Amino acid sequence: MASVVVPRAIDFFPPTPQAYNFLLNVFQYFPVVTIALWLLSFYPAGKTSFARSHLNFPGRIAWFAMEIVGSINLLFILFTLPQKVDVPTTTELPGWNKLTAALYIIHYINRAIISPFTAPSVSPVHASVAACAALFNWLNTVCIGGWLVGYETAVVGWKVDGARSDAHHLLPQRLLPCLGVVTFFLGMAGNIQAERELHRLRRAEADRRVREKEQTTGQATDPRNRYSKVYVIPPEKGLFRSILFPHYTFEWIEWFGFVLVGTAIFPSPSPSISSSFATPPIKLVPWLVPAAMLAEKLQIPLPLPALIFLVNTITNMLPRARWGRSWYVNKFGEKAVAGRGAVIPWVTWL
Repeated sequence: MASVVVPRAIDFFPPTPQAYNFLLNVFQYFPVVTIALWLLSFYPAGKTSFARSHLNFPGRIAWFAMEIVGSINLLFILFTLPQKVDVPTTTELPGWNKLTAALYIIHYINRAIISPFTAPSVSPVHASVAACAALFNWLNTVCIGGWLVGYETAVVGWKVDGARSDAHHLLPQRLLPCLGVVTFFLGMAGNIQAERELHRLRRAEADRRVREKEQTTGQATDPRNRYSKVYVIPPEKGLFRSILFPHYTFEWIEWFGFVLVGTAIFPSPSPSISSSFATPPIKLVPWLVPAAMLAEKLQIPLPLPALIFLVNTITNMLPRARWGRSWYVNKFGEKAVAGRGAVIPWVTWL
């Protein structure tokens, strides 16, 4: 990693260009951390949460808290940062910048509010998981917020700020963001549909168990917590025909659309950012270099914070999906899993 100077703590609230550059430089290495997730099945949340722990938080509250952090921080940056540097106010930002911010917030309204509070039950979340998720979302929105306000990040060896003068004549610059919006909402729709199907299956199974117990004992059952820790394996049809975690796959499709939308985001021409707050170019990690090559070839801006977010999300969720498939096999048997992959159709290892 290139040599960088650690900014002061106050420089992150909201982020100065130096703080933005520093976190973006560091955050691109997050996939290295996720190597540990392939080796350890430890994940005290959801299906594999600890039944009892002094460090457990109630599931719905924990999900709300750790997922809403990003939206709050992004709004904080968008409404305070323009006052610190010579860039347009939030309302004066280009339409694509505001739309990109809105897409992020729409996703996390669903993740923080709608999803946990409409689920039949939410298992306790260990403090370690909640803290790591909240930190991830904060780091991510510092990078996204600085980018949307107009901070420019030069990349060593590549021209990735786009051909601004030819923007109206280059087909990729006009087509990719529109395609991104469509892709984002298709991914979000698939993600929500898959989660709701899982919720429906859990409710149906819990209700069946209650009816069976009442018929056997002749006594009414306490309806409280009837859905807690009731899990089923999805039948081999619909979105679950070939994979067990389509909600993961669709979320990745959603964020890929977010990256495409980000190709419409140009850095601010503000002199205060380009001169007074100049920061050293970032040397990309190897797995991001192909994207820089493509951006330079197409003469489009490289949406680096959005791209880093996509890569980090996939590398964080992929090992969890792999361990999740193992959980299904151990609980329901390989026959019930029926050769389905975790997130890649019929690939039993993934």
